This record gives sequence, structure tokens and C-alpha cells, in this order.
Amino acid sequence: MRLKPLLLSALFAAFAAAPALAQQVGEVGVDWLGNDIIVEAIADPKVEGVTCHVSYFERGMIDRLQKGNWFEDPSDSSIACQQTGPIVIGDIDLSKGGEEVFRQGISLIWKKQVVNRIYDPTTDTLIYLSHSRQVQDGSAKMSISTVPLYNQHPTWTNGKPQ
Repeated sequence: MRLKPLLLSALFAAFAAAPALAQQVGEVGVDWLGNDIIVEAIADPKVEGVTCHVSYFERGMIDRLQKGNWFEDPSDSSIACQQTGPIVIGDIDLSKGGEEVFRQGISLIWKKQVVNRIYDPTTDTLIYLSHSRQVQDGSAKMSISTVPLYNQHPTWTNGKPQ
């Protein structure tokens, strides 16, 4: 009987530390081959009041048959982030590498689409970087968006870094 509360606590901790989930808000058909551009909304799990919209290309079955590359989508993505409410900043990573906010697979096994958040203390700005992570050859395809905190009076739950 005591195991159940421990299990629930462990599950909650695992999900609380997990990257954000995306909600599909748009899908635009590109051509007759079934290729689409998907638009997803991602709420930053550690920064309330910031929402990012990410778009990416999803290949259709006919395109996969024609090109012979069955198991992955292109690395192209675009990102735009905005303040969508009062900003409350939780326990975020303040290092130059920032932290991963979102991750999803865009191939059968290895390739991931990733969104990282970096805080720039000099300009008091949150930077969101969308890119793909590949095991081989990496990817130079990326997109960034910024959310300036200047004059926005955000609440820092652990106090504003100095």
C-alpha cells in the first residue's frame, strides 16, 4: 500500500522534469504528394507566459516512395516565440548552453527536432533556438526567436540573477 504514493511521486517528478509537449495548431498542404507544413504551439514548462510556435516539414507517403528515404523528415524548422501572459520564470538553466525545452523525433531512430532556451543576462532576453540533432553530420539548419524581458516586469521564482 505504501508503494503507490511513492510510485505516483516518482511519476510526477519524471513528468515535471520532462520537456514541453507540443500541440498541433495548424497543417498546411504543400503539394499533391501529401507533403505538409505542421505548426505546433509549445508552452515553455519553466517560463509561464511564453509560447513558441514551431513549423516544420512533414513528408507524405508518395514523396517517401519517390525519394526512397522512408524514415525521416527534413531538418528544416522555424520558430517564433512571444509573451502570451504574465511572465513567471522558474528554475531555469542560466549557463551559456541553456536547456532543452522541447524534443521530438523526426526520424525512425536518431534524428530529433529540438528547442533550447538560453538566457542572455546582458540584454535581459530569453533566446529560443530551434534545430535538429543528428548522430552523423549534425545539422546547420536552425532558427532563433527572442523574448525580451526589458520593461516586462517578470517574476523570478528564485530571484532575478545578478
